[in-house]
Amino acid sequence: MSFLDRFRKRTEDEASRIARLSKTGRMTDGEIIDAVSDNDGKITQVTYTYMLAGVQYESSQALSDAQQERSGDYAPGRQVVVRYDPRSPANSIVV
Repeated sequence: MSFLDRFRKRTEDEASRIARLSKTGRMTDGEIIDAVSDNDGKITQVTYTYMLAGVQYESSQALSDAQQERSGDYAPGRQVVVRYDPRSPANSIVV
């Protein structure tokens, strides 16, 4: 490991990012604007929007198996809770 490797920002894998935001992310209200369903009608991916400090953010997320069991909660137009990183508000998840 070189000297500069100590200062490089390490990339975070998706599972770690979701776990971190689930525990430490700040919460705000969001709205589902689009959803992708599988052949059984379960929603597998959502696109959502939320607003912070007058800035509107839009993101998408593949739903976990537990979230897919409650796919009615993620239908377009539904209000959801969004957890976001206050240092990087575009980094968010729906819960």
